[in-house]
Order: sequence, then C-alpha cells, then structure tokens
Amino acid sequence: MSGGSIIVSKLRAALAPHGIFIRGTVSFGKGEGPALADGKQARSVVLLGNIGGSIWEPFSRWRQSTENAGRKDPLDDWSKAIIRPLAAAFDATAYFPSDPPWQPFQRWAIRAEGLKASPLGILIHPDYGLWHGYRGALGFADLIGETEPQTVVSHPCDQCVLKPCLTVCPVDAVAPTDFDVAGCRSHLRSAAGKVGCMVDGCLARNACPVGSGYRYPKGQLAFHMAALQS
Repeated sequence: MSGGSIIVSKLRAALAPHGIFIRGTVSFGKGEGPALADGKQARSVVLLGNIGGSIWEPFSRWRQSTENAGRKDPLDDWSKAIIRPLAAAFDATAYFPSDPPWQPFQRWAIRAEGLKASPLGILIHPDYGLWHGYRGALGFADLIGETEPQTVVSHPCDQCVLKPCLTVCPVDAVAPTDFDVAGCRSHLRSAAGKVGCMVDGCLARNACPVGSGYRYPKGQLAFHMAALQS
C-alpha cells in the first residue's frame, strides 16, 4: 500500500464516527495548488463532507453539550473541531468553505467527483442528488495518488425531462440559470413559508427525484432552512 493510500485509509477510519466521508481528491502541478500553512503550495487536496444525513446525529450530540450550546455557527464550529486536529495529525492544512482565504470548493468538487451545478446552485450528484455537502478539505504537500474522475458527460439535470425543481417553488425563486435568494428568504419569513419550507425543507430541493433515499432528516432540513433565512 502506498503512502497516499495509507493516509486515505487512516483518514476514513478517523472520520467515520463523525459521519464525514472523503469526497474525492484533487491533484495539482507544482505551484498550482492552494497555499499550505508553511507557505508552500499543496500538491493534493482531499475533500471532506457528508452524504445524506450522515453527520446529523454526531453533530446534534455535540451541539447539545453545555459548552457548545448557543453558538452562532455551530455546524462550522463542529466541522473545524473534527477536521483541524486531523490536519495536525496528518501534517496537512485545513480549509473550510466558511473561512478566508476563500478556496474554490465547488471547482474542486467538480474536478474530484465530476459534478455539475443544479438550478438551485447546489452541485448535483448522480447517486446522492442534492443531499450532500462539503464540510472542509485537507491540503497535502505530496500527491495522495487517488485518480480524479474523467469528465462526466451525462448529468442528472440534463436527463431530467419534467424538471420539477423549476415549477414547484411558490415564489418562482428557482430558474434554469439563476436562484433568487432574496425572493426565497422573503417567502421563508411569510406565514406560508413558516409552515412549509421552514418545516419540511425547500420544496424545490425536495422535488428533485435524484437521490431521494439520501434526503436529510427533518431536523437537519429545518436547521439548514433557518441558516438560509438568516
């Protein structure tokens, strides 16, 4: 087993209790990767994230402890509490979508998993649909060695004839090339939004037929909708 494979295997084992998965690896030529903590540039970035509701129970337990109650950005804080110690243990640099310098997580995910953006702006996965996310990434000075996927020619949205995500939104916030964030938030604050999307999740997201088996549990749906409203 190569050094890169050993790192990947150990990472998977360390992340498993937290419901975080290795979502793919991006390799860079010399001088092309993001900056590491020592000022050099990464040769590999390993993306870390959830698949379906995999993180919800571990995160919920952490959030319920007295020391973690009332945090402004609990999911980001939890992700950092898990990933930063791993960065130190594996001599890597941790990156997070919430922290500057802003890293191109979506571009990395497109390269690592061959994904494409849906009309909601969320990258759609052929198996998980819209029910996945990226909680952070680890940058390494050496090539990890996992092969990036070939360019995906066929995407779920391209094959979807009915496209229910474009018609179910009560305020037409979802369009083929744009997502009206302001219109969405306005609806969430309305009486209809408070008893609809705020409780059961975004109607447009729920309408997507891809990966429905990975749909987030109700508590996680409400948590993300509350974050979108703020």
